[in-house]
Amino acid sequence: MDRLSKQKKIQFWALTLLFFILPVVFLFLKSVVLNFGFGHSSGIDFSLRGWEALFSESQLIQATLVSLGIGALVVFLNLGVGLLAGKALAFYSFKGKALIEALFLLPLIVPLLAIAMGIHVAMIRIGLSDTWIGVVLIHLVPTIPYSIKMLQSGYASIGTGILQQAQVLGTNRWHRFFSVELPLLMPSIRSTVFLIFVISLSQYVITAIIGGGNVVTLAMIYFPFLDSAESTVLAAFSAWFALLPILFYLSVELLLSLLPYQNPWRTRL
Repeated sequence: MDRLSKQKKIQFWALTLLFFILPVVFLFLKSVVLNFGFGHSSGIDFSLRGWEALFSESQLIQATLVSLGIGALVVFLNLGVGLLAGKALAFYSFKGKALIEALFLLPLIVPLLAIAMGIHVAMIRIGLSDTWIGVVLIHLVPTIPYSIKMLQSGYASIGTGILQQAQVLGTNRWHRFFSVELPLLMPSIRSTVFLIFVISLSQYVITAIIGGGNVVTLAMIYFPFLDSAESTVLAAFSAWFALLPILFYLSVELLLSLLPYQNPWRTRL
C-alpha cells in the first residue's frame, strides 16, 4: 500500500512538473531573454524590455485590482449558488430534475456572445450597463454551470449518511454545515475557486460589451497586445496574467487555513 501511494505521489509531481511548473518557468525565461527558443545558435541576451513595457502601461495596476475584485465577487457568488443548487441536485429527487440540470448547462451550449448581447439590452434598461455590477453578473453566466456541477459531485461523493448521522447527534443546520459539510467539500471548493477565477479573469468580449469600456480589466489590456507586441512583451504580460490566479488561490488557501475546525470552541456550539 505504501509503495502504491509512493508511486501515485511520484506520478502527481511528475505531471505537475511537466504541465504546470515547466511551462511557467519557460514563460518567465521567455520574458527576459530576447532570443530564447529553438533555432537560435547565438548567445543568450537578457533583457527586461518586456517587463518595462508591461509596467509602462498606465492602467495595469488599476486593471489588475479591478480584475481581482470582480473575480473575487464572482467566486463568492458562485460558491453561494453552487452549494445550494449542488446540494439540492445531489440529495433530492423531484419532478423535472433532469430538465433543470439541462437548463443549468445551457450557458455552455448557447453561444456566450448571443447571451451577452441579449442581456446587454436588459442591463441598459435597468441601469447596470457600463458598471462593474453588470460585469460581475455577466461573468456568472459562463461560470455558474461549472460551480454547480463540481459542487454537486462533491456532495454526491459525501453522501447523505454522514449528514444524517450528524443530525441524529443533535447538530443544527449551521453547525452541520460548518463542521461537517464544509470540511468534506474542501477539495471541490478549492477546484471551484481556482477554475471560476480563471474563467472570470479571461473574459474579454462580454466584459467589453457589458462594461462598455468603463470597466477595464486585465484581459482588456492584454488581448490587444497579441497582434502587435514582441515576444518578450507578450511573455511578460502572460506571466503577469498567470500570477493572478496563483496569488488568488494562495490567498484563499490562507483564509481557509484560518478556519477553526480544530479549535476547542467548535465542540461547544
